[in-house]
Amino acid sequence: MPNHYKTCLLIDDNYIDNFVTRRILESSNFAEKVVVSSSASEAIEWLRAGKVRPDAIFLDIRMPVMGGFEFLQEYDKLDIEGKKNIKIFMLSSSLDPADMRKSANNKYITHFIHKPLTQKALEDIDT
Repeated sequence: MPNHYKTCLLIDDNYIDNFVTRRILESSNFAEKVVVSSSASEAIEWLRAGKVRPDAIFLDIRMPVMGGFEFLQEYDKLDIEGKKNIKIFMLSSSLDPADMRKSANNKYITHFIHKPLTQKALEDIDT
């Protein structure tokens, strides 16, 4: 898979999940650069300050302090260049139908992907 994205931001509080997801993103050449944040609030600050300008974001739902849906509320308030072109993929182990519905109804979320991320899942979102 050729990299379609310049920068991918991965937001997840779980070190092992970040390690695995990053390796899959890198080995598939999904993006030229993968930036990892273990905190949604940190990721919001990076975006607000322009420290990272992602084309794609992989976002976990369940995180301490600020979860994925709270991130999206703060993201909605951001005035950043190219925001409408950023693809957000909800990457979660949640099987809660309410989470899937909430994701499907969110204007920023492109796809809901169940953890762990796989090469097949990346190929599916690319079509």
